[in-house]
Amino acid sequence: MSRMDADLQAASRAGAILTIDLDAVRANYRLLSARAGGAVCAGVMKADAYGLGMAEVAPALAREGCHVFFVAHLDEGIRLRTLVPQDSTVYVLHGAMPGAAQECVVHGLIPVLNDPAQVAEWQACARRAGRMLPAALQVDTGMSRMGLAPPDFERLCADPSLLDGIRLVLLMSHLACADEPEHPLNDVQRERFAAARARFPNVPGSLANSSAIFLGPGYHHGLVRPGAALYGINPHPGRANPLAQPVSLHARIVQLREVQAGDIVGYGARFVAEKPTRIATISIGYADGWPRALTNRGHAWIDGVRVPVAGTVSMDSITLDVSAVDPARLAPGVEVELLGPNQRVDDVALDAGTIGYEVLTRLGGRFERRYLARD
Repeated sequence: MSRMDADLQAASRAGAILTIDLDAVRANYRLLSARAGGAVCAGVMKADAYGLGMAEVAPALAREGCHVFFVAHLDEGIRLRTLVPQDSTVYVLHGAMPGAAQECVVHGLIPVLNDPAQVAEWQACARRAGRMLPAALQVDTGMSRMGLAPPDFERLCADPSLLDGIRLVLLMSHLACADEPEHPLNDVQRERFAAARARFPNVPGSLANSSAIFLGPGYHHGLVRPGAALYGINPHPGRANPLAQPVSLHARIVQLREVQAGDIVGYGARFVAEKPTRIATISIGYADGWPRALTNRGHAWIDGVRVPVAGTVSMDSITLDVSAVDPARLAPGVEVELLGPNQRVDDVALDAGTIGYEVLTRLGGRFERRYLARD
């Protein structure tokens, strides 16, 4: 059996199909690189490339010219190292857990140092290695999450010996409200980061995540770190999205039935038909990452017609009111659009009362996955 025949056979068995357009990811990278001006544009691969599949996304970005990558955890970095060219730079945002810093050395990963203990452990690794070891240093400029707290940063600046053996290759921070362009904290953090960089004038800086790339050159510094924007999530919700959506998701109809006025549909009797209604059950549910919060409030599309979720999102299935669809277009096996041209990730997030990041990263492993790319 050929690879194409095997793929077709797998797709015919699947209850839902997730399609990732790698060319769209690459197009988003090009747009973000252009908006970043002269700053290096990295690619954030954490959470398996935001659910899209790091094994396919990372090499595609490398072919587009991306040579700097970020992951959250050490194990993600170890895996990524096998997927990108050896001369790529891979940063681990959380650094290493206590006792695991040597793994960064072994695998050629650069830890982001977030507190004095991580600084001290990386310094100890450098002593054992008998050479300078590269590291990024993160400073907290107002988010109170990751990075050296201001007093710890001041102590480090006052005692340069705390960095003996460490070659700082990046000074970074993270914005709390970059997706709200008018939020006053953006300017506060920008100014605080500029002051921190003045203490290390020869070290490249990085402040901008996806949304901050669109805040202007004052946020770009030497390197920008887009993650969600690579995958089509709107950097500034409520405004026009300049990015392509690389993801489409289609589930298949499993069953069709007619219910009468007064009939209930689904768990908890949360949908009660007010009139004769045609119900389609599709093969996807919260076990696949589709939000249960879309109960009685989400939508799908069939043949260009928007159809509402009717009842509770179950573990493996969702029921839709398809009364508005031409019955001739309905049958078991017909594909229903959940993500695609008619419904973007951010639209689903709005209906679910969450953010596009959560929608993407929750998409499960039971889908048949298709990757589209010219090369």
